[in-house]
Amino acid sequence: MFEIFSKSKNSKIKAPSLMLMLMEGRAVWEFGAYLAAMPMFKRLPKGDGHPVLVLPGLAATDASTAPLRRFLSGRGYVPLGWELGRNLGLRDGLLERMLERIDAVFDMHGEKISLIGWSLGGVFARELAKLRPEKVRMVITLGSPHSGDPKATNAGRFYEYVAGHSVDNPPIDTRLHKAPPVPTTSIYSKTDGVVAWQNCHQTRPVSDVKAKQNENIRVAGSHCGLGVNPTVLFVIADRLAQPKGTWVPFTNEGARKAFFQTPDFDDVEVFDAAEAV
Repeated sequence: MFEIFSKSKNSKIKAPSLMLMLMEGRAVWEFGAYLAAMPMFKRLPKGDGHPVLVLPGLAATDASTAPLRRFLSGRGYVPLGWELGRNLGLRDGLLERMLERIDAVFDMHGEKISLIGWSLGGVFARELAKLRPEKVRMVITLGSPHSGDPKATNAGRFYEYVAGHSVDNPPIDTRLHKAPPVPTTSIYSKTDGVVAWQNCHQTRPVSDVKAKQNENIRVAGSHCGLGVNPTVLFVIADRLAQPKGTWVPFTNEGARKAFFQTPDFDDVEVFDAAEAV
């Protein structure tokens, strides 16, 4: 079963408010910003052509990640969909099929794969990287609830209905909050209307040396618009463009501070229900 934090740490984490959930309509405007920003995307760092596998969120298909994959293609990567239909949660055989997809892509391209997962897709991406670290270059998650209280979401009941199991008792043996042993970037918004932002914040145990290659980056936006939000795409381009075998944290200086926040791991200690709006 998934191992989560103690109840004392999670008790203050609540699902996003009704106001934030209704504000998810902002995703339409974020898509408009994506279209308007397309000419400027050409100024972002170019990639080295390595494969990038993109995993969709709950109830979504590869169609939802098409704009993101188009962006990746324009930056010089080989973007790939997960090709497993609609994401209806961790059902029987899904983990094995995702691992087969990782193996097939790795064998085809002969180099490590970067994984980008949106929401539930990001939770899957982290677990895949734990099971295939020798085949994964880095992981980037977008609004993925990998920490905190799994019930602090407005999509919990729907997930349980389609997946057939409780959100806090899935059919897999893992420590969900533990980051994979590869560079991992968690991108999230404090005004997410679907999952509690606290659940998307990576934590780092003092003894976890490898976690020095993990980071949190906070942006402004909705949950449903993260995959087309220009500020998110800026971060993705910056992270993926790092030379193979090297990794440094996202540099948040100068004008970048107007668009991004890079909270430290210890910020998880100041979680408060009032901050979730």
